[in-house]
This record gives sequence, C-alpha cells and structure tokens, in this order.
Amino acid sequence: MTRAQIAALLVAVWAAGASAQSTAHEATRLTAAERAAGWRLLFDGATLDGWRGLGYDSVSTAHWKVVDGAIQKVATVNVPRMADGQPANGGDLMTTGSYRDFELEFEWKVPPGANSGVKYNVSEALSVTTSNHAALGFEYQVLDDSLHEDNKVPSHRAGALYDIIAPSAAKRLAKVGEWNRSRIVLRGNHGEHWLNDRMIVSYDLGTPRLDSLLATSKYRSIAGFAERRAGHIVLQDHGDAAWFRGLKIRELTP
Repeated sequence: MTRAQIAALLVAVWAAGASAQSTAHEATRLTAAERAAGWRLLFDGATLDGWRGLGYDSVSTAHWKVVDGAIQKVATVNVPRMADGQPANGGDLMTTGSYRDFELEFEWKVPPGANSGVKYNVSEALSVTTSNHAALGFEYQVLDDSLHEDNKVPSHRAGALYDIIAPSAAKRLAKVGEWNRSRIVLRGNHGEHWLNDRMIVSYDLGTPRLDSLLATSKYRSIAGFAERRAGHIVLQDHGDAAWFRGLKIRELTP
C-alpha cells in the first residue's frame, strides 16, 4: 500500500469515527421543535440517570454501561438460563418513571445472532413475581432476523409485538450492526410499532382479534398481563449484547 493510499484510509477511518460521534451527539439532544411538541429525553447520552434494574434500587454495571452515547447491554455468557433463553437471574433495565399514553422513539442495533427487546406497559409489581425478575409487558422485539433461531416464528422477528403479532410485509430492517430507528405508540387501547419510518404492527386491546391472539400466546395464563396501566419502559436483558440510543418520549392525551 502506498503512502497516499494509507493517508486516504486514515482519513476515511477518521471521517467514519467523526460521523458516528456526531450522530451519537444528535441522538442525545432535542430540537426546539421537539421540545415544543412535548418530547423529553429518557437517556442523556452519558449516564443511566432515570434508570434502574427491575426489582432493584440501582443499575447492575455487570449488565449495562454507557458507551459512545449509547446504552450497551453487556453480553453475559455461561450463565443459567430459563427455558426461553432468558438469564435465570434477570438484569432488565427499567425507567424510574412510568407512562400510560405515549409515543416512544429509539434507535437500536445488535451483533450477529443477538436477541433483545423493548418492553412497555410493564408492571414492576407483577414482574417481580417471576422467578428471574423478567419484565412482564408488551414487547417490541429486537433481533438479528438473519441468524437468531427466533426467526423461525413470525411473531418473534424484529419489530413484532412479541409472541402476539408478526410485523407486516412493509418492514425494512437495517443490516446487522447498523442502527435501526423504532417508534412505539400506545394511546388508549390502540398500539403501533414502527421500524425505519414504516408502521409494521397495529393493534387494539379488548378486540376479538387481540383477545384471540393473546389466548394463544405465552402470556395467556398471566392474570392482568394485558391490562392498561401507567407502566415502565424496559430494555430487556436476554443475555446478548445490544445497543440503544436516542431514547425519547412524549406523553399523549388518551
């Protein structure tokens, strides 16, 4: 490689790093228009203020840390696991605040073969009755669709209302390792999942359609699971690495 080629490569590497830092910075601030519209940050890009472990008073630094303006789930290997693959001693990360009617936006990425999720309408009191302190609530599935075995089940693929509704054909998923933009809307009994500017899931609680889907899901025997509440937002610890940034929320009128 010539000196000119080496110099060009170094410039490209620097530019990529600078671009990533700039994008990370933009993901942790609100525009004037966003503030006027009622948006507020759930993550400041530097600390885990406003978050704690579900069922705990603090954040487990063995499970979660802040890296380059993103919340990183630290991969945990060789730990006891539940039948569904979740760690037997859960480390879900939960907002200290709770939200009933809201619009939530976030970005996420995962390494090859990884599984995680963003849960909402979560009752901490209900969740801590489980054997591993795993959050019980609706889940926006976060997944590498190409390699993880959950890709065999449509309602387990990225963007799904996990184990209830599969994402629609409108879905467009970024390449593994690249950032995806997601949005969750919960207003009254109506819910939506968006992925990269496309709505891929829409549902209404209390309808025959959703009641039927819940009756065949893994949640069918959990009393009160689908009840509407002011619930927490939760980043799931499924054992695999994952990154989240740009978490912001605005509360809506029912």
